[in-house]
Amino acid sequence: MRGSNYDGQHMKYETLVLGPLQTNCYLVYCEETRECAVIDPGAESPKIFEAVSAKDLKPVVLINTHGHVDHVGANKDVKEKYDIPLMMHEADVPMLKSILQSGLGLMLGAKSSPPPDSYLVENDEVIIGRGILKTAHTPGHSPGSLVFKTDNFLISGDTLFCMGVGRTDLPGGSWATLIDSINQKILIYPDDTIILPGHGPPTTVGQEKSSNPFLR
Repeated sequence: MRGSNYDGQHMKYETLVLGPLQTNCYLVYCEETRECAVIDPGAESPKIFEAVSAKDLKPVVLINTHGHVDHVGANKDVKEKYDIPLMMHEADVPMLKSILQSGLGLMLGAKSSPPPDSYLVENDEVIIGRGILKTAHTPGHSPGSLVFKTDNFLISGDTLFCMGVGRTDLPGGSWATLIDSINQKILIYPDDTIILPGHGPPTTVGQEKSSNPFLR
């Protein structure tokens, strides 16, 4: 999705912590137009709807940082509620087909996800009102993991956490690939860049460079 009327300085975010695994769902929005992206609706869709309404937001796109069930469990509800396109990396699409076959999916109350309307790849730009989300492909936690950078913050999914990194023991995971993704796609940004992970509190590039025990 590309456009001409943006400058990247209008983006804000709201964090919603959802489901038994405490997944961070982000409403990333343009402060001026109120258009927003719903990123990683893992569970509890009523909470998402309530937050969207409370902030008077206008969802225009649904995005998954990766295909694990705790990040896609409410895709169906959100897509149907707002009639918006779903985007993710093609490599993680097979995971959507196994949501209802896993015990974790049942525990989370996940619903079968619709297929993506389009795929995101390296350097894609998703336009949200007058703001922009730039896509980077960060395999390692999963083959199709993505992160999204805007003017002063980065959504890292389960690639990088505060003082931690994504697990690599699930199908398609790779420790060497994960560390390379973090070094090449996240730690390249200024130290004051805010990192918004898939679970847990926010952090910064500088904090993870200096203190993350998995990156030494």
